[in-house]
Amino acid sequence: MSTTAFADTSKNPYGLVYQGAITQNVLGKVNIHPVNYNLNGLKIAANVYTPADYDVNKKYPAVVVAHPNGGVKEQVAGLYAQRLAELGYVTIAADASYQGASEGNPRNVDKPYFRTEDIHGMADFISSYPGVDKDRLGVLGICGGGGYTLNAAKSDKRFKAVATLSMFNSGEVRRNGYMNSQLDTIQERLKEASDAREKEVSTGDISYSGNIDFDALTDESISKISTDLYREGMVYYGKTHRHPNATFKYTTSSLMELMTWDARDNIELIDQPLLMMAGSKADSLYMTKEAFEKATGTKHKELFLVDGATHIQTYFVPEYVDKFVNKLNEFYGRYL
Repeated sequence: MSTTAFADTSKNPYGLVYQGAITQNVLGKVNIHPVNYNLNGLKIAANVYTPADYDVNKKYPAVVVAHPNGGVKEQVAGLYAQRLAELGYVTIAADASYQGASEGNPRNVDKPYFRTEDIHGMADFISSYPGVDKDRLGVLGICGGGGYTLNAAKSDKRFKAVATLSMFNSGEVRRNGYMNSQLDTIQERLKEASDAREKEVSTGDISYSGNIDFDALTDESISKISTDLYREGMVYYGKTHRHPNATFKYTTSSLMELMTWDARDNIELIDQPLLMMAGSKADSLYMTKEAFEKATGTKHKELFLVDGATHIQTYFVPEYVDKFVNKLNEFYGRYL
């Protein structure tokens, strides 16, 4: 399994850390355009990718790409945005509010409302981008961004086609633990989240959960992690595709909203064509299957699995990425 990537962001003027990333804008090829826009009083940092020979006088389908939990636009979201632009789509990948290079304090708030608004906000911006046909707008959500994409698509009918990759239901996992491993501590953790909010209000001191010291990671410590998602995630985020703006930590008080939320709630409101993709070996696959089963409101839905891929491998392994991109092109080509 190849892990070749831009491990050092200084090697790329746009900070991109994925294999095959754009290093300069060349006439006649896919170009990247760093942009900022306002969303609910915050300045959002995003990258727009335009197809080869992009012409503002033409009309292009567009795709919004939502990044994973802890991720930023320069990682897997950027990879898929670039690959879709190579196929003729105008795409956008933005850092979530309170995260990455986007504004918002305290840092690393991770609440479903904001993450869903981020997706609506990308749709707002790209719909008026020169050359974009706003009536041919699709969305792709990756990992945690996939769960929030499902939530956004329930009400945002500007999205004519909805796709997820390695969908991660953040509410379910924060509440029940990964693979339902923390069912016996739900009330205890809710109390900790409530106490953290009280401390924020009374003292201004912010508590964080999920803090990982990437510099302290060793091969031995990583090898002891029992689940593929978190073991391979430490390598991806901490080593091969590391980015200074990416962090697993989030405000502990966010758990008050996260633990009472679920991507599957009211999922039948999605009536747009739905494509849910994952690796057949992903230990997170149960979340995609749960949501897919409950998505009864659409007449056109498909579960697409790539044999042999784990969750994190869908982010970068070329042979797997190729298969997912080809499937997305077929899907968006049919419905956009």
